[in-house]
This record gives sequence, C-alpha cells and structure tokens, in this order.
Amino acid sequence: MEEGLAALAAQGVEIVDPRQTYVAPDILLTRVCSGVVLHPGTRLHGARTFLGPGAEVGVEGPATLVNAVLGAGARVDGGYVEGAVLLADARAGYGAHLRAGTLLEEEASTAHCVGLKHTILLSFATLGSLINFCDVLLAGGTSRKDHSEVGSGFIHFNFTPWGERGDKATPTLVGDVARGVFLRERRIFLGGAGGLVGPGKVGYGSVTAAGQVVRRPVAAERMVLEAMPKLDRPFVSGKLDALQPRLSRNLEYIGQLVALRAWYRHVRLARAPAGAHALRTVLEAAHELLGTCVNERVERVRAFVRERGGSLPPLLLDAAPPPCPLPIEPATGAAAAKGDHIEWVQGLTEAEVEAGVAWLGAIAARVASVV
Repeated sequence: MEEGLAALAAQGVEIVDPRQTYVAPDILLTRVCSGVVLHPGTRLHGARTFLGPGAEVGVEGPATLVNAVLGAGARVDGGYVEGAVLLADARAGYGAHLRAGTLLEEEASTAHCVGLKHTILLSFATLGSLINFCDVLLAGGTSRKDHSEVGSGFIHFNFTPWGERGDKATPTLVGDVARGVFLRERRIFLGGAGGLVGPGKVGYGSVTAAGQVVRRPVAAERMVLEAMPKLDRPFVSGKLDALQPRLSRNLEYIGQLVALRAWYRHVRLARAPAGAHALRTVLEAAHELLGTCVNERVERVRAFVRERGGSLPPLLLDAAPPPCPLPIEPATGAAAAKGDHIEWVQGLTEAEVEAGVAWLGAIAARVASVV
C-alpha cells in the first residue's frame, strides 16, 4: 500500500496524510488523475474507481469509494459511494450514502446525510439534508442560482405492500429528460419534512408545500398543499392493485431513461474529443450506468405485470434512434479536457432546442407507447 501511495503522490495526487489513507490493491493507479486530493480517512476500492483531475475526497470526514467515478472537480465530502457517477463539479455532502444507479450531473449537489439509489440529478439539481431518494429523476432550472431543489427531511416512498411480497415498480419523474437536459425549464421545489409516493410525476415550475406527503401527480406550474387523508379499513394480505396507472407511469419513466442514454451516446460522447481521456471515461461510465438503470426498471415492472397475470410487451430499448438533429462537434481548446457541455447546451438556438426535445421525446415515446 505504501508503494501505491508513493506512486500516486509521484503522479501529482495530493495525499494529505498517507497514514490515514487506504488504497486497496485492486485500485488502478492510472485511474487516479493528477490534481486529485485525498483527505485523511479516505478509502478507495474497486478496479472501476476513477477520480478525475481536481476531484476531492473526504473534505469533511471519512469517505469510502467503491467502484465510484468522479469527474473533474467533483467532491465527496464524506460517507460511502459505491457504483455511482458524479460528473464535473458535482458534490456529495458529508454522510452521503450513494449506491448503484446514482448519477449526479454537472454541479448537482447534496447536503449532509443523503441516501440515493437509482437516482439521477440533472445539472444543478440540489438536495437538502436528511433525504432518502430511490428511483427518482430530478430535473429543472438553468444555473446554480436557479435550480430544482428538495427541502431537508424528504423521502421518496418507493415500495408498495401489494401482492405477495410488495414491489418497487414505483419510479417518479420530477421534471423529465426530453426538456430537462436543455437547462431551460422552470425550477421545481419540493418542500421539506415531506415526501412523494411513487410512482409519481411533478411538472416544471411547481411547488409542493413543506410537511406533506404527495400522493398524486402534480401538473406544471402548480402549488400543492393537501390535507392528510384519513383511512381505517381492513387490509387483505396479498391484495393486488390494478395494472394501471402504474404500468403507464413505469413505462414513461423507462422511456425517459432510454432517451437520456441516447443523449449520452449520440450527443455527450459524440462531442467529447477522442483525446480527452478523463472526460470520456466519466461519460462512458454514466452511459453504462444508465443502461443499468433501464435494466433495473424493466425487471421491476416485468415482475409487477407478471404477478397480475400478464406479460410485458417487447420494449424498444435498443432500437436505433432517429438521427440526432443537433449540431454535434467535439469540444476544442481548453474546454476539451473538462468539457464545455453546459455552455454548449445553453448556446443552442430555440429552434435547435425544440428539434432536440422532439428527438428525445420520440425516443421516450417508443417505449411508453406499447400499452
């Protein structure tokens, strides 16, 4: 281990205290870039772990990374990260617990003690403290000063008790992919000390007041405050709910994931210069992660349908999409190493954005239209 630490230091990694830093034998030292800072209490595991230039680990406390991928300037202040991908300048706060299927895009962030699994935060999205999200996609906003946000003490309820063992066919779209990736939509705010019961949907520009659990879809540009319903009736073990509306909501969610995967393959990776090794490594990891997310959702909804005596129709998950209508040219100059994605997206014309929205929407619709 001492040899490994010395080799990292020699290639430009700052190890604040080698006595309190553990690098497992399966770490590939070439996947830890110059300019990375490892604070005391850092533990690195897994051959897939990658730390881009300027990434920082353990800023506020001990941090364990297992097969985690961090882009340039990304931070994990403390906690446990396994199988997650953080793009450039994303930040996970102290006490983070990020598991498989978690993607934080550029400048997305969480405050302290946030648990995420199969959760995607598009650029700038921000989560407060003491939050648990599984099976959520969050979009909305235009910058770090104008972004979708979730207040502290919020939970996405992603498990239902219906059927023999219950199920997790319960993903929720807060915003969407087709418009969200263009960073022009109105921000969404989910008030703290509350929750969402999946599968759900929240439209752009909406606010849910603090201290409530939202149990129905929220349209765009609404403010919602609902009284807690009163219910006291017999519960029959093994009871099944109907296929709809959950089936349609699941397929819509899967369609958005397929669209986001196409965005990474045909736009983000297509624009990443061949020589920008660190940038391409992170984007390829994100693209692969999205495939994992799609497979997870398909398996969950297939089990949901099967338990109700049906079968899931074939889904167009890997069909070649229509040609991308956007002007795709690799980044050049100083931007090539870290990527100029946000600047490029925000520089698109309105006509180009609408063409891109239609393209992504068509990809998503192919999945959602099977029922």
